[in-house]
Amino acid sequence: MQIKDKVAVITGAASGIGQAVSTLLAERGVKKIAVVDMTDRIDAVAADINAQAGRDVAVPFQGNVTDAEFRQSVYDQMEKDHGVVSICVPAAGITRDDLAVRVNKESGKASIYPQENFEMVVNVNLIAPVYWAMELIARVAEHRAANGLKKWAASEGVQGTVIFIGSISSQGNKGQVSYASTKAGLEGAASTLAKEATFHGVRCGVIHPGFTDTPMVRAMGDDYIEKYILPFTQLGRLIKPEEIADAICFMISNSVVSGELWADAGWHPSA
Repeated sequence: MQIKDKVAVITGAASGIGQAVSTLLAERGVKKIAVVDMTDRIDAVAADINAQAGRDVAVPFQGNVTDAEFRQSVYDQMEKDHGVVSICVPAAGITRDDLAVRVNKESGKASIYPQENFEMVVNVNLIAPVYWAMELIARVAEHRAANGLKKWAASEGVQGTVIFIGSISSQGNKGQVSYASTKAGLEGAASTLAKEATFHGVRCGVIHPGFTDTPMVRAMGDDYIEKYILPFTQLGRLIKPEEIADAICFMISNSVVSGELWADAGWHPSA
């Protein structure tokens, strides 16, 4: 699938992997990108992308990715102004890390990870990305139906691609019961959608980054990174967001790449 002249939607685009992949897609000739984020910083990010690309390519949208009406409005606006969206990277994500069960040393009483935190992480990291993906599939399917097309044929070329942002934490990671659950959940969602969406010519895949130099990882603190991350990373450093963005563009443009891609910098955690 060619990136050039396609229309894309990227969530979590105000920082980290979302911003990096938006910037790289613009460099590689995408027609237009909806850059989506909750923060008002998204306007400045879109302006920076446009300045670097030397053209008006990034369109900012500020809103909550878990809001169905907001999601639909982004697709409506992009389709109306620029054509059917054929690339989606739902990169918005959060963490609410803590032990699943924590015992108070003084009282001996155990506390359980708050259910409201778990539900919040599931909504943002699992439900929202899946629905941003299904929105693309639905729009492609409608466009094909409007043109009298039914089951997709290989001779037509790929009609759309979704790349989910998984994580090495999908294999399990101490203190990340909610985050790890959502990233593992994306594997099942992607493999199911891939089987269904092929009927319409849409591919779905998952990239599993290792610890990447993003605000989310930096929030863990330098001491934590030095003690618990870098010693178990063969590359000896945090991954650059641009490196993950390059891998995502590879997954988009190379149609024979399916399933999951691990971009973990040689991560081998301790037991």
